[in-house]
Amino acid sequence: MRRSAQPGHRRKFLVIIDDTAECERAVYFAARRALHTNGIVVMLYVIEPGDFQHWLGVEAVMRAEAQDEARRVLGEFAEKMRKWTGTEPEFVICEGKRSEEILRVIEEDEDIAIMVLAAGTGKEGPGPLVSSIASRTATTFPIPITIVPGSMSDEEIDGVS
Repeated sequence: MRRSAQPGHRRKFLVIIDDTAECERAVYFAARRALHTNGIVVMLYVIEPGDFQHWLGVEAVMRAEAQDEARRVLGEFAEKMRKWTGTEPEFVICEGKRSEEILRVIEEDEDIAIMVLAAGTGKEGPGPLVSSIASRTATTFPIPITIVPGSMSDEEIDGVS
């Protein structure tokens, strides 16, 4: 059960941070919605498991580099969010299969009430994350999913958020 509407809780907007061009649109929309509803943005960065069939020392270095990259990317998005809304996000970094980690994070944080994704603008379609969630799990997903068109401008997002 979601608790974001109960006393002492705040609605959280979950955004999956990745290297897609449309990711910034999802963050912007979530930041504006959180600002207007006294909510919080949770930025989730999932480190996909690599082929760690190396010596233990190499694996540790690769994992540390992946963690550093995750913190760098999250820091960049947090800085943008501060500029846009003056608010601070929460960060979650985890390692595993993205779809499993998303569900685990939602299950563990009962204040996460909405997941925000942005659809790609290319000819390949809306993007792998939007496609996989919309086609396979949308009917059983534990929270609503907002999909922001990746082509929306800041002004257009401001008008609907």
